[in-house]
Formats: sequence, C-alpha cells, structure tokens
Amino acid sequence: MTTGTPHPPIDTSRPHSARVYDSLLGGKDNYPVDQAVAEQLPAEAKTGAFQNRAFMNRATAWLAGEGVSQFLDIGTGIPTAPNLHQIAQRVDPRARVVYCDNDPIVLRHAEALLVSHPEGATDYVHADVLEPATIIEAARKVLDFDQPIALSLLGLLHFLPDDVDPRGIVRTLTATLAPGSYVVLSQGASDVNPERGEQGAAEYGKGGIRLALRTRAEFARFFEGLDIVEPGLVTAPEWFRGTPAPEQELSGVYVAVARIP
Repeated sequence: MTTGTPHPPIDTSRPHSARVYDSLLGGKDNYPVDQAVAEQLPAEAKTGAFQNRAFMNRATAWLAGEGVSQFLDIGTGIPTAPNLHQIAQRVDPRARVVYCDNDPIVLRHAEALLVSHPEGATDYVHADVLEPATIIEAARKVLDFDQPIALSLLGLLHFLPDDVDPRGIVRTLTATLAPGSYVVLSQGASDVNPERGEQGAAEYGKGGIRLALRTRAEFARFFEGLDIVEPGLVTAPEWFRGTPAPEQELSGVYVAVARIP
C-alpha cells in the first residue's frame, strides 16, 4: 500500500517496460535508456500502445456500465489521463480501484492515481505480479472479494515469459475472485506480423527486457474455464460494445474480456 511504503531507488541505468510504454505514449516520466529502446522499436509498437490504452478505456466503461464497481489493475504503468478510476467513476462514482505496479517511478506518481471521487476509493500497491498472493492480501484492504471484481492485466502478459508461469499467475488471481467477476487481458501477438514481432523482441532484449509475444491460440489458454464475452478474442481495435470504432486499424495486440462463472 502507499501508506508508509518507502520509495526504493529508481535505476536509470536500465530500461523498464513501464517507462518504455510511457515513452511510446508520448509521456515524460521516462529516461534516456527507456527512450533508446522505444526509438528502436518498430512503429507498430507505438500504435499498439495507444490501441491497448484505448481498449482499457472502452472495457472499463463497459464493465462499470454493467454494474461492476470494483477494479484491480495489475501492471498499471505510469499515470496517463484518463486513468482507470476516472473512467469507472464517471459511470459509478462509488467505484473502488486498486492499482499495482513494481516500478518505483509509478510509486512516486501514485498520488495521481489516488485522487478518487469522494464516494469511491482508490489505492496503490507496490508489488510484482510474480507475487500474486501479496497483491491479493493488500487489495483486500480496499476491495470486497466476496463481490464481483474486474481484474485487468493490460500490456503486461507479453513481459511474462512462459518460464515464470504466467497462466498459473492468472489462475491464482482469478481463483480468489467471486463468481460474476471479470478478467481483462491484452497480449502482444506473434502471429500477426512475425517479422516486426521479432524485431521488437530483439530491441527489448538489448535493454535486458524479455518479450514474450504469443499466438492467438496461446493467448486463448489464459481464458480456460472462463466465459469470454462478445465480441470474443479479437485485436484491440475490434473490441467494442455498441457503436464500432470509427476505423478498424491493423493491430498486433490481442484482447479479451471474460466472465468468471
């Protein structure tokens, strides 16, 4: 939690995925090492970052409109308006949101994530997704796990190689959620533009960041036992409810929202 959490030092000698993402989005909370990686990535990486962000906006608004009033966002990244709680609380001012990230710079900007509507609540957990039990324990101080929660891991799974058991991590997290909860995931694709994907993985690798792009079928395995809602497992611009997006851009980011039965 943010209260009493010491601020660990920020290592500016090595790039961090959250700061590279911030650079791709045009943010200013990154360093030359992060910018160097972002500048060498294919143009599709920047497009994908914006598509991922837009998907988060649409999915959060839809979930809030469906009556979900609790959100757990893991891999939050550096605050970029509108943040998830702002979107949810526009629909339901009582919405409660817990953010989680492992980058110290996100912790230092956490105050921007905690400006909640008076009727709702927000909190920030400084922890790593590799420690799901720690995240859940902290989130219980704000969220009621006996009621539906929307769990989101956006722009995160492709930084979790198979050797850290990302599917096991997702199963551990979803096992704590009440029926009627939702899981919102995105994943960089390896089978949309393989050449560009390999280029992106190589550039991230030069910075010491492992990139784990996956096929559509591999991404689908994260949703085993869950009910994927319409429009199904699609690319980010294809996910919408109601009015379609003005243009259906090409995308190398797979997304889906699923309900826990």
